[in-house]
Amino acid sequence: MKKINNEFIKYFDKIYKKDKNTFFKELENNLINNKKQFIITANPETIMVSEKNEELRNAFLDKETVVVADGIGVVKGAKEYNYPISETILGIDIAEKLIQLADLHNKKIFLFGAKPEILEKLKSSIEEKYKNCEIVGAVNGYVEDKNEVFKEIETKEPDIVLVALGIPLQECLIYKNIDKFKKGIFIGIGGSFDVLSGCKKRAPKIFIKLKLEWLYRITKEPKRLKRFYDNNIKYWLKIKRNKK
Repeated sequence: MKKINNEFIKYFDKIYKKDKNTFFKELENNLINNKKQFIITANPETIMVSEKNEELRNAFLDKETVVVADGIGVVKGAKEYNYPISETILGIDIAEKLIQLADLHNKKIFLFGAKPEILEKLKSSIEEKYKNCEIVGAVNGYVEDKNEVFKEIETKEPDIVLVALGIPLQECLIYKNIDKFKKGIFIGIGGSFDVLSGCKKRAPKIFIKLKLEWLYRITKEPKRLKRFYDNNIKYWLKIKRNKK
């Protein structure tokens, strides 16, 4: 039997194991009951950055944080350590579901991140399509004092906070400030505002079905290739090395 180094086990042990529909039902229940929740979407990059960034690692492993598999690499990596994860639960899908639930249950949303023009387009799109939810704040990601934004968020008492600042900044900011809140579902969703606003197209359905959205993004933005190598390739090399 191969000896397994427990270096990565702590991450896979923390990841949500049930299916997406169950997660969404739990999400809706938490929203209805004003339960505070911090969600981290984990892909190989999240794990590799967590290894180097103590604040992100603490947020990831905190018992109160909910971590979902935002990529097939995490599902397959977990399988290497005999952790069965039902399926991927992508950050963009969670964001879309939260907006729908906000509309269904008359909840308040705060948007933080992205370029001013993208943020404004997203805000307008939500307000046009969803009449029953309220956007109580929208701040772009280029403000200098991002901690000050969380003070504003606190005064607005939103039910949902979508933060699009990229890893690890978005997660670290949420983790640093979340204890100040009595309620709210908080999630960092990276570049999802670009897609949700319609400024960028999501991968075609065949790529989504085959769990190859990452490949589509690389073909559209070749500059992502180095980032892919630094995280995904090194992630797999580390997993294989740990199993020797």
